[in-house]
Amino acid sequence: MDTEAIYKALANPIRRQILQCLKEPKRFISAEECGNDFSRGVCAGHMEKIADISQSTMSNHLSVLQQAGLIHVTKYGQWSYFSRNEALIQEFLQHLQHAL
Repeated sequence: MDTEAIYKALANPIRRQILQCLKEPKRFISAEECGNDFSRGVCAGHMEKIADISQSTMSNHLSVLQQAGLIHVTKYGQWSYFSRNEALIQEFLQHLQHAL
């Protein structure tokens, strides 16, 4: 676990918003927009609308989160779906409890 990369990723409010969206996608995105199924994760295009940012900016934020290990990406055809890495997030939370 690269704690410095995680701290850097979490320092940005948009990246924290992305993680929250991935935690509770039904709160941010209608199920109809995602084909009534979030089992694959959330498509980047849907998150762009929520954060009201450009595709390139969203791509950069997702890349930082992915490099920190906080999210997973799964490709289905031309689409990329993102989901949280719950195991790493829990490990990081445990680290915080002991470190701070």
